[in-house]
Amino acid sequence: MLPQLLRRHHMVRSALISRRRFACESTSTKDDIIVDFEDPDLPLPEYPKRPDEPLDARKQRLMYQSRKRGMLENDLLLSTFAHKYLKDFNAHQTALYDELINGVSNDWDLYYWATRVKPTPAKYDTEIMKLLKLHVDNADRVTRLRQPELTYYSHR
Repeated sequence: MLPQLLRRHHMVRSALISRRRFACESTSTKDDIIVDFEDPDLPLPEYPKRPDEPLDARKQRLMYQSRKRGMLENDLLLSTFAHKYLKDFNAHQTALYDELINGVSNDWDLYYWATRVKPTPAKYDTEIMKLLKLHVDNADRVTRLRQPELTYYSHR
């Protein structure tokens, strides 16, 4: 049993090393930079809709979710965006933002759309995405090295 496990471990390790070596030896182009794993066999969980969630609770949840994306780039972009705009969103805009950050199954897609590397699909090309793109353009040249302080919103 142990020799079989060792042999299997060696085969898996060899395959990973070969894959890394191939990736390092390949010539890189702008198209190679995009991380895009689309596997039709992977079931993607659907984010639960919360139609009866109070607006202030929704904004607080979205503020937290904007800060904890799993990707530092999106953490910085979305947390600063939410800190600046979320408090002034009405119920419809808040729902659009919720759909944008929770409806997309791949955070890299969200990042590439916001930074204009990939075109935004029509479903997500809303007023909120346009505002996010302007925020990412950073015309005022604001330094965004840290997430803003966590703030809580109450319904006005």
